[in-house]
Amino acid sequence: MAEQVAARWSPEQVAGLAPDPASAKAGRGLAVPAKWSGAGASARAVWGSCKGSGAKPYRTVVELAGPAFKCTCPSRKFPCKHALGLLLLWSAEQVPSAAEEPDVATWLAEREARASRAERKPDAPKDLEAAAKRAQERLARVTAGAAELRGWLTDRVGAGFASFERSAFEGGGFESGGGFGGGAEQLRAVAARMIDAQAPGLAGGLRRAAGLVGRGRDWPGDLLAELSLLYVLAGAALRLDELPSALAETVRTRLGFSAGTAQVLESGERVADQWLVTGAVDDEQDNLRTRRTWLRGRHSGRVALVLSFAPPGRPLDSSLPPGYVVPGELAFHPGALPLRALVADRTEAVPTPVPRGDTVADALAAFAEALAVDPWLDRWPVLLSDLTPARHDGGWALSDVDGAALPLLPGVDPWPLLALAAEHPVTLAAELTPAGLRPLTCWHPNGVVRL
Repeated sequence: MAEQVAARWSPEQVAGLAPDPASAKAGRGLAVPAKWSGAGASARAVWGSCKGSGAKPYRTVVELAGPAFKCTCPSRKFPCKHALGLLLLWSAEQVPSAAEEPDVATWLAEREARASRAERKPDAPKDLEAAAKRAQERLARVTAGAAELRGWLTDRVGAGFASFERSAFEGGGFESGGGFGGGAEQLRAVAARMIDAQAPGLAGGLRRAAGLVGRGRDWPGDLLAELSLLYVLAGAALRLDELPSALAETVRTRLGFSAGTAQVLESGERVADQWLVTGAVDDEQDNLRTRRTWLRGRHSGRVALVLSFAPPGRPLDSSLPPGYVVPGELAFHPGALPLRALVADRTEAVPTPVPRGDTVADALAAFAEALAVDPWLDRWPVLLSDLTPARHDGGWALSDVDGAALPLLPGVDPWPLLALAAEHPVTLAAELTPAGLRPLTCWHPNGVVRL
């Protein structure tokens, strides 16, 4: 007797599993029934055999709960194109319900046994005293690095920005306290020193500052703004004990300290709501892929940021597809502006009609309020309604019904969005930065599109 099939995923959820665009495209090419034999699906898994270049078809199995993947193909990507093609076929209801075949049942049983053994394994004893000592030692290094950075910034800004455009050292350096040549180069060198001081937040700000040197007509003002925020952050690091607890947590987070998952789930603020997934952004840096997923509570009005990480070639979490509503409960990291969150409990994601967004004026006011609480905030999620494209200063902007407009972020390809908004105003989810909008998701009369 055939088993019941699990609730099918959307094509967008499947696409979110792809380790790269090439794998997603190859998977779509394999989502054809004629390419598969012996395909079936149960409440726990989807399986099938796909004819490839080898003598034998590639056997592919996907455990839905993980998800986890198994394929006999030689690809080192997870999931491979065969797993993506099989899932797309299943999503389109072209994989029949069936009893689990012996190899599928055996693999699932082995995974369950390993998980059960891991749960029964006693926790390793923790040396709390040693952990506390390591934390104090790191804080001392961060504090020393922050003090050194404040002194360097005072001297460097006092000397003026005229030499910042030069890209090579002209004598001296951070270690000697002198030598103000080589703006971008020296900023990167100081960033490396902050890494040594275990303050990645300060290092990241210095690298951003280095990228501003000589870029655009107003780069000195942009550079001064970035360095000013770093100066304030370094100063806050020197008096953490004097700050209100919520602000101190924000400063610690900006410096690079982070609360552990278990701690957040245990003591973080819990908010239950119907969470609209407004958009997601994937970045890759230092051999680590990161997905920023933005959510907006329908009833609470809260915004939340859920982060997921994966090494290159591995899938990022795709359980929060843009354009869907996920009923559930989030646990928020501590801070003056609780924004980052973990999914503590959730149910199945469901599609949603076009949501009602804000005006440009409302979005700017919300961003201003957030910046007043966390001045180091570099992006803010917005959901805007009834937008139409407009030319702006040689580029493009988006205008609402009140005539207020926001420019697109330089470097953003405007044409996909312009094509969607050519005939009808659209609702747009985006990241708002001081430099403009980064479009994420667009709702229009024919559906929702991730940009």
